[in-house]
Amino acid sequence: MEKNSKLTLLQKEVLFGVILGDAHLETQNNRITYRVKFEQSIKHKAYIEHLYDVFKNYVKTSPQLKLVTYKNSQTNGQKQSINIRFATISSSTFTFFGKQFYKDKKKVIPKLIHRWLTPRALAYWYMDDGSMKSTQSKGVLLNTQAFSHSEVQLLCNVLTEKFNLYCWPRKQKKNTYQIYISGKTYETLRNCIYPFIIPDMQYKFPLPRKIR
Repeated sequence: MEKNSKLTLLQKEVLFGVILGDAHLETQNNRITYRVKFEQSIKHKAYIEHLYDVFKNYVKTSPQLKLVTYKNSQTNGQKQSINIRFATISSSTFTFFGKQFYKDKKKVIPKLIHRWLTPRALAYWYMDDGSMKSTQSKGVLLNTQAFSHSEVQLLCNVLTEKFNLYCWPRKQKKNTYQIYISGKTYETLRNCIYPFIIPDMQYKFPLPRKIR
């Protein structure tokens, strides 16, 4: 295992996508080295195993199950679920990503994200943290609640200018924002990212329009 080997183009594109989603980086050595942590619901076991396959030359331990306890907002009680996760080794290979996406240990959107957001990266972002608006709608959502309104607007601008997608920030509770990509550009989005979506995650994407 080469701690400081170069990432492949595939690994770079996947990282840019998943860091916009649920993956996160952490450092323990004053930002000299970082490691990447991946975690999803057990429902997405196949997706985590796929990510493990992509990064396995940087991983010592295969994906492991984790019992998660969280507050049930409807009953004020507690609920439990099972997640599946793995992490890479700590390496300076990931330092660039750590410095671009983190400021004072908080995830941020790099100003140059337009350079790095490719169709494949967008597909992994969607698999990681995207969803359909509804089973009837062709619109989709990207869960960007962790970012500021200005950062979400920046991402919308990139999606519009680079991929010709009609989208905007969609306000949520507590002044947080999702990105809503309108069904008006459904075919554009599908042509862009669907070829990169693994079979086990295709259920997250709206079905094609029926031809009348």
